[in-house]
Amino acid sequence: MSSESIITVENLSKSYTLKHQQDAHYSTLRDTLVNGVKGFGKKILGRSNPDFQEKEEFWALKDVNFEIKQGDRVGIIGRNGAGKSTLLKILSRITEPTTGKIHLKGRVASLLEVGTGFHPELTGRENIFLNGAILGMSKWEIKKNFDEIVAFAEIEKFLDTPVKRYSSGMYVRLAFAVAAHLEPEILVVDEVLAVGDAQFQKKCLGKMEDVGKEGRTVLFVSHNMGMIRQLCNQSLILDGGTIEGNGEVECMVRKYLKKNLQENSKSIQDRIKELPHDPVVEFSNFCVMQNNEKTLELQNGKELTVMLEINVKEKQRDLRVYIDVLDSEGNLLFRSFNDEKSENNELLALGEHSYTIGFPARLFAPKSYQFIANATIYNVRNCLGDGLSIEVNFCQSYRHNSLYPNEPIRSQLLTDLTWGEMK
Repeated sequence: MSSESIITVENLSKSYTLKHQQDAHYSTLRDTLVNGVKGFGKKILGRSNPDFQEKEEFWALKDVNFEIKQGDRVGIIGRNGAGKSTLLKILSRITEPTTGKIHLKGRVASLLEVGTGFHPELTGRENIFLNGAILGMSKWEIKKNFDEIVAFAEIEKFLDTPVKRYSSGMYVRLAFAVAAHLEPEILVVDEVLAVGDAQFQKKCLGKMEDVGKEGRTVLFVSHNMGMIRQLCNQSLILDGGTIEGNGEVECMVRKYLKKNLQENSKSIQDRIKELPHDPVVEFSNFCVMQNNEKTLELQNGKELTVMLEINVKEKQRDLRVYIDVLDSEGNLLFRSFNDEKSENNELLALGEHSYTIGFPARLFAPKSYQFIANATIYNVRNCLGDGLSIEVNFCQSYRHNSLYPNEPIRSQLLTDLTWGEMK
């Protein structure tokens, strides 16, 4: 990988003017006609109505500075409204910055929105040549890659069909295939890949990894931390239009998830009070413990216990209590019921029930997880709707391989399996 900077951003800012209606009351037809006549009169006199609209300056980006080296695969992460898409539009030369400078070395191919750069009346074949020309490619270069683009996009049957008849998924397949195969020095991809199916997403991630290995640079925006971890080696955190972090991807993802965890860490008792009333079950406590202390910041390689307390107010057949464990992307890793080892289906007695659920030391990877507790009556209902949720973060590094201590842990869970060699 080259140490040369291919993207340099200096004091970059972008502001927009927002207009607000000052008088929000509903007007009658008479009011509308009178105001219209008044406004027309003031236009003729060269005067405007200062009370009609209030203007506000909004900074989508503010004093952003960073450098990206050639061959880096950079994940840009942040909440909605953090400025991610604005940054990509400026880097793609779609939007002009308000202040600051950007220096780009090489051609930029962007995939920001479904259908961007396509002419709806032209066929898929014609749009491949149009996009290539926009990227500065010669006709010979486009022809050289044409068959690979069509094969990757899987649109052979619809190649001579106007793209206005394409589905959103077909749009994305063709747009990504063009952007990735016409050999730009910088490939910019927004969350648009979420439109495609899972198989195509996997295919795109593989292609972007190949692009990075070829020495080209990839900028990738996604809310899916699993995709960011898989594809990128570096990451930028944007928050409120400013850079909150810039560095190695695993470190930045943990920092981002930890901050979200802290901001969302409402008192569990407050959340219990906000649960909808249920005539059958009432939660009184739910917490995660390690070293005999309640915590949301857990150490890897140590046992942990989940404590759960409920009050059964009404006997119901098939009433069970369970806990779900999800990864940071919301994928269910496993579910455990209170009666899994029971041979008889007994009714839960009225009154208080306290449960402890023990987890072994070497189970969770150093990532973030969500624990959800609920009570359910099978095939009838969940007593508490979506249940009660706690997010926890395994923030300390875990040395899982003595030969390669710095190797990233890609799996969601760790296991202690016995390996034996047959002779």
